[in-house]
Amino acid sequence: MTSAPSRSAVPAPAAPDRPRPAVRLRVPTHEDAYHWHRVFDHPEVMEFHGGASAEVSVYEELTARQRRHHAELGFCLWTMVAPDAPDGPATGEVIGFTGAQPWPHAWGPVGEVEIGWRLGRDHWGRGYATEAALAGLDEVRATGVRHVVAMVDARNARSLAVTERLGMERVETFATPTGRRGHCFRLEL
Repeated sequence: MTSAPSRSAVPAPAAPDRPRPAVRLRVPTHEDAYHWHRVFDHPEVMEFHGGASAEVSVYEELTARQRRHHAELGFCLWTMVAPDAPDGPATGEVIGFTGAQPWPHAWGPVGEVEIGWRLGRDHWGRGYATEAALAGLDEVRATGVRHVVAMVDARNARSLAVTERLGMERVETFATPTGRRGHCFRLEL
């Protein structure tokens, strides 16, 4: 695969009276490190990711790693771009990331491909995480990956709800190296 997903995401389960968002995904650019730093700079967003905002250098390394993953594997954590307003110009507003990467730690599901998502606080509750994750899963499936896992903090109700909407099955409860409890979910592709 040589290009990032650019089509609208696969339809997500949604209430009949609620339209599905058309989130776009793209391979992260160098500039996206600054966008991710800005959009994730909120205590509620970072509650289950160390509690505080990461330095820009962390996002610079993360976006560079995702570009490598995409070039080598055909998938990565893609930048999520908000749908354009129905009556307005294209904005290209970065609202988060979603996608997959090899599990990056020496504990947990070593050797597995993990899916994940993170969304800026101003964009919660609109279905973006689920919609974008579905689109990302299509891209991961197309590379021949047979299953993915998701590691979710046991207290993170929003991410637990996304795993449910994706049809993931909880396969393990774990403790992080810092002693926090979480769940490992699995999805056959």
